[in-house]
Amino acid sequence: MNNSTEAAAAENYMDKLIREDIEAGVYSREICTRFPPEPNGYLHIGSAFATHTNYGIAQKYGGTFHLRFDDTNPLKEDMEYVKAIIEDIEWLGCSPGEHIYYGSDYSEQIYNSAVALIRKGKAYVCDLSPEEVTAYRGTLTEPGKDSPYRSRSVEENLELFEGMRQGAYPTGSRVLRATISMASPNINLRDPVLYRIIHAEHYRTGDAWCIYPMYDFAHPIQDAIEGITHSLCSLEFKDHRPLYDWVLEELGIEEAPRQREFGRVNLTGVVTSKRYLRELVAGNYVDGWDDPRLPTLRGLRRRGFTPESIRSFVREIGMVRNQTMVDFSMLEHCLRQDLKSSVPSIMAVLDPLKVVITNYETAATEWLTLANNSENAELGVREVPFSGVVYIEREDFMEEPSPGFRRLIPGGEVRLKGAYIIKCNEVIKDEATGEISELRCTYDPLTKSGSGSSERKVKGTLHWVSANHGIAAEVYLYEKLLKDNDGPKAEGETWEAYINPDSMKLMKHCLVEPFAASARPEDKFQFMRQGYFCADNKLSSRERLVFNRIVPLKDTWRGGK
Repeated sequence: MNNSTEAAAAENYMDKLIREDIEAGVYSREICTRFPPEPNGYLHIGSAFATHTNYGIAQKYGGTFHLRFDDTNPLKEDMEYVKAIIEDIEWLGCSPGEHIYYGSDYSEQIYNSAVALIRKGKAYVCDLSPEEVTAYRGTLTEPGKDSPYRSRSVEENLELFEGMRQGAYPTGSRVLRATISMASPNINLRDPVLYRIIHAEHYRTGDAWCIYPMYDFAHPIQDAIEGITHSLCSLEFKDHRPLYDWVLEELGIEEAPRQREFGRVNLTGVVTSKRYLRELVAGNYVDGWDDPRLPTLRGLRRRGFTPESIRSFVREIGMVRNQTMVDFSMLEHCLRQDLKSSVPSIMAVLDPLKVVITNYETAATEWLTLANNSENAELGVREVPFSGVVYIEREDFMEEPSPGFRRLIPGGEVRLKGAYIIKCNEVIKDEATGEISELRCTYDPLTKSGSGSSERKVKGTLHWVSANHGIAAEVYLYEKLLKDNDGPKAEGETWEAYINPDSMKLMKHCLVEPFAASARPEDKFQFMRQGYFCADNKLSSRERLVFNRIVPLKDTWRGGK
């Protein structure tokens, strides 16, 4: 983080609130934050923002960061997601170390807290159906009305709640509700549900429980148990903060955690709703949760984004108060900044056109020395084989050139990167299709790059790969998955109308330099004039080289200009 970014970060409102708490001596313990994902899906770029925000605050103030799984809903959660979330957070560079916790481990304490509220007359068992609970709640302009079961005695409520725990009643037949006020202007305080009955196997506790706490009830208790000082969450939970505070106050928690909110960050052209992501995966519109077009951390990692680029992206956004829409190009800009001086720049031809150099010795091979990165000499140099037959990009030759075209044309000259100037003398076409199949050229042996033997200049320089030495590869080119930013809104509407048909293009007959032959999954390169590429961590192997284009070279983010 540079000095200007640090200065801006030091002035944000969240820092001000935390500094005020520290200066006032609100807590006798160190600052402690947490990230509480529900293990019912994979983390995405929005999760990275929330994780890094909590982790960064803890680091800044010499505190502790916790990862706690909000696993109090047995219907959707799975150990698969737990493992993936831990791996993704560690990859992101926000490791909680030993501080990994599970909300389900606090089941007994949360239950006892509910019993304590019943004893105080602050909670009751309600037999209204879910539909009736909603109807009784009222609206934003009209108060709700009391449940007919609100006046049950403490003794009756204790007996019924114990019966709920023992499995005496069917799923959904009864709930435990807080006794607050059905006339509250905040709907979240109109006797909210604290516990519900769910007869289902839990991935950690098995069938030990058949009642499960609601998030709004479990969350503050879990924070208090772990000694969290600041429960940082997205703005959608602001209206829930009074209930968070009510629970802690009624339970008499000393030095209670404080909930504070920050704005939610959305990206153009992607969808971060778990429901929508699940629909895309389940409907086979994408290649799983790690599809490189998805904004999941698994997808971004597979495509080739680095942890540092994502952390830089979060720092660039800073702490925001309101929901914010950020252009995806800003994330791409952060990736380019991270890679431009840290990865080797090599030659790769995605759509090959054969070039025969007729005056070059047929069997000869010449080894040319090229720098791996023009901005970072520490990356060294490599030897690149040159021969009498090479491949160039098909788009780098035009038989009838358009105005301003500066690459190879009939009778024209270009320089092959790091090698020689060549001249196109003849165009060979396939008799059946009329497609250009080969160019026949001559080279000027006095124009070898770096030789100093020739001052002759030409306007175009092309990348190339030796036909005798090139390594076969497949390359995926990606664009935005969605045509616009929103998913389907109407019931029954499908994703077909929203998927960009050009979001993925496979180039099957590519050639790369021998230097890339040993590329391991997630190794990254700049392909000259093409962009930044990454060896696919799912498809690429020693027997099959598969690269994903992470981003093109052109930076379209206005802040990157």
